[in-house]
Amino acid sequence: MDLQTVKNRFNIIGNSQGLNYALNVAVQVAATDLSVLIVGESGVGKEVFSQIIHALSSRKHNKFIAVNCGAIPEGTIDSELFGHEKGAFTGAVDSRKGYFETVSGGTIFLDEIGEMPIGTQARLLRVLETGEYIRVGSSKVQKTDVRVIAATNRDLYEFTQNGKFREDLYYRLSTVPIRVPALKDRKDDISLLFRKFVVDFAEKYRKPPLQLDPQAMQLLISYPWPGNVRELKNIAEQISVLSKSNVISPEEMQQFLPEYHNNRLPVLAQQVGQNNSNEFINEREILYKLFFDMKKDVNELKKMLGEILQNPEIANSLNDYTKEKLYQSLSEHEAASQAIKPYYANAALPGSFHEEPPHQTPNHNHQGPSGNAHPAHPVILNADRDAEQIHSHEEVEETLNIMDKEKELITKALKKHRGKRKDAAYDLGISERTLYRKLKEYHIDG
Repeated sequence: MDLQTVKNRFNIIGNSQGLNYALNVAVQVAATDLSVLIVGESGVGKEVFSQIIHALSSRKHNKFIAVNCGAIPEGTIDSELFGHEKGAFTGAVDSRKGYFETVSGGTIFLDEIGEMPIGTQARLLRVLETGEYIRVGSSKVQKTDVRVIAATNRDLYEFTQNGKFREDLYYRLSTVPIRVPALKDRKDDISLLFRKFVVDFAEKYRKPPLQLDPQAMQLLISYPWPGNVRELKNIAEQISVLSKSNVISPEEMQQFLPEYHNNRLPVLAQQVGQNNSNEFINEREILYKLFFDMKKDVNELKKMLGEILQNPEIANSLNDYTKEKLYQSLSEHEAASQAIKPYYANAALPGSFHEEPPHQTPNHNHQGPSGNAHPAHPVILNADRDAEQIHSHEEVEETLNIMDKEKELITKALKKHRGKRKDAAYDLGISERTLYRKLKEYHIDG
């Protein structure tokens, strides 16, 4: 059949190369019984292609049914497709035929095949390979003669790699793949489609057809159309109903087009005085800055808790719940700091973030949390910003581990009160129960 005849018969508008190729494949495969997988974004008209294949096939006088796999609950999809016996599950008061039984001799269009559960995929694979299926709750094998056309807007191959879709079913379905192009890849067809839609809606609402200013038409063409033909049709209907004039200006067109941001990720600000090769901040530099800021927060929190524990008046004014929350916060920050430490501990920092070489001062070694001696040198951060330049150096110093400090204070309090735990707990500003727990946690005899 001639391609233009197919377009006229199924009301398909467009002359793009991708659309014509997809239609040619559909026409050629229609005369066979091969399984077909139609791939394309939501709203491109995948179901129309399934209707073309069925209407041009030898099954055209038999039944055609479209099933949206994503709209059927997982617990009932097997019953919908393959049927069930009476009493097979709660609510099965009678036996029921499935689609593969009622449409035998015809065509089933399985839309959104990527949403089909894994168990149902195994049943479908058996139908495709042998033409056999079993009703839910039955042990009797039945035969069917159904052509399966599937469609998806997902990447099924990626689903197979993630275990979400059976690889054998993927290759069985995609015997002949048809890729329907998105509207953004059919720029020349947008004006044709829009004119067709506004004429149809003018007849429906008994209004004169709309016309677009050349700039408004250019605005329409440059829009990315994430909803494809379906979205274009909706916009045409909105304009036909709500527009007060017959000629649409670009300003009025802009009111009907929704804001669309293709990249929703944060954009890095341009650096002041940087050339084109350094137009944006390097991603690794941002991560290093984040790591050092987190390290600084941990040190400040340690210092604050150390001061609280050393000052009885402040410690006594805090209840046990507040102290526990402080300890918990410190532990979480410490864990996060230790988790990211390998990424920056021995790294050569790029760009504007760099670590000063160790000071060659032999008497400034100190013990870190692990007990290993290492040079106490400051970490210098220099970062250029858009609105301000940072010229000062910021030192991040290592402090004593808060757990070691807490253990030391508990030991001192017990020694001061000669082992009387009640007095020691009062002096530390914690409950006696908390003190017992800390003694057990730190293995302190007292």
